[in-house]
Amino acid sequence: MADEQGHSRLTILYGVMIALTIAAFMYIRSVGETLAAPAPVGLEALADSPAKNAHLIFHVLLALAVVIVVGRGLGRIFSLINQPPVIGEVVAGILLGPSLLGRISPETMNFILPKEAAPHLGVIAQIGVILYMFVVGLELNAEMLRNRVRTTIAISHASIIAPFLLGSLLALLLYPRYSSSDVPFTSFALFIGVAMSITAFPVLARILTDRRMSKTPLGAMALVCAATDDVTAWCLLAFVVGVVQAKIGGALETCAMAVAYVVFMFVAIRPLVLKLLAKEKGASRSTKTIAYVLLGLLLSSLTTEAIGIHAIFGAFVFGAVIPHDSIVARDMTHKLEDFVCILLLPAFFALTGMRTQIGLVAGTEHWLMCGLIVLVATAGKFGGSTLAARMTGQSWREAAALGTLMNTRGLMELIVLNIGLDLRVISPTIFAMLVIMALVTTAMTAPVVDMLVPQNVAEPTSADAVNAKTAPAA
Repeated sequence: MADEQGHSRLTILYGVMIALTIAAFMYIRSVGETLAAPAPVGLEALADSPAKNAHLIFHVLLALAVVIVVGRGLGRIFSLINQPPVIGEVVAGILLGPSLLGRISPETMNFILPKEAAPHLGVIAQIGVILYMFVVGLELNAEMLRNRVRTTIAISHASIIAPFLLGSLLALLLYPRYSSSDVPFTSFALFIGVAMSITAFPVLARILTDRRMSKTPLGAMALVCAATDDVTAWCLLAFVVGVVQAKIGGALETCAMAVAYVVFMFVAIRPLVLKLLAKEKGASRSTKTIAYVLLGLLLSSLTTEAIGIHAIFGAFVFGAVIPHDSIVARDMTHKLEDFVCILLLPAFFALTGMRTQIGLVAGTEHWLMCGLIVLVATAGKFGGSTLAARMTGQSWREAAALGTLMNTRGLMELIVLNIGLDLRVISPTIFAMLVIMALVTTAMTAPVVDMLVPQNVAEPTSADAVNAKTAPAA
């Protein structure tokens, strides 16, 4: 009985509270409606307010979701035909852009990602690429480079010099047809040469791991050469960006600052990083250390951007400064890799797809020129690596396999091409041709390596190792 009276009292009090609230608001409303406010000023400044941009956020999130679903689906399909999943993700971005979806249903393409939402997606893409290059730097094994310095330098530099020269020679044919008068030939030729010289170190590592070749002599040599190749190619890219942005006059100064920055990072910053990491005991990692590492990543990226090269170069260098086998490096790689590769990099693929207009490569002449680009890129990379490997004592089969692996381009090439398009060094037509070249050279790697490398060359699985140990001696 007492409980029922208590509940009734609470109900009455609650009702009175609600009624008093309504009455009080109605009184405030009656007083407020007698007041006058100033005339509206600066409403145009609200055009970019969160309320106005809510639909843009919706479209960016929708684009990310669609690219992730389509990209992973195509990646699984491509993996069934012996291709790295990254090809499927790149193709997904292209198919969702003007090359296919834009032709079939422009309304659908514009709904998924309207033009006004592209800058927002671009910011996400740039953050994704910066973090990705940081992870690539974390995985770089500097000790592996020291143990094979001479052979590595010979093969990697041959795999850069040959395609660079052939690409520069090809620029004589491409420049008058696909460039414009506001782009100096020097900048154009340098960029085409660098674009031909790229090797996709992460994709190559994934191919070797999937085929259990990463710990074989051939696989280790390919990884070291690709790592050296990437470091050299990024330095060349820094030089090209300096030439483009400084109009040649300040290019040497930009390159000198870039070299000085790299030396400073390894001579001054690396010891500080080692001292910081030495405080990490066992498997524990303090949030303070992680915060310092992320702060260092941002400052390094800001510095290289201020120098005049690119933020991703600073992210890569800072990642390389951190020992790849340290607890922090392993922990941050584990935490960032899936997040970046699954969520953020699809934004980069979507943006690349929007920029890639395969329809610009139209007609027999364009496709013949595209085929010539693929041929020159393959001849330079494959030929230079193969001949250099043969001259250092490798068999023709191993040398050819190494040359094929070095011809892998993938994501790294797309990063470089987007930089060239942003700088307006290359036209959308050349951009589309070079994207096709990147896809073709990456797609041919796995099947050709399978033909050249016998199955018994691959490293044994754990089960094979156990069987070998337990088998009776002959």
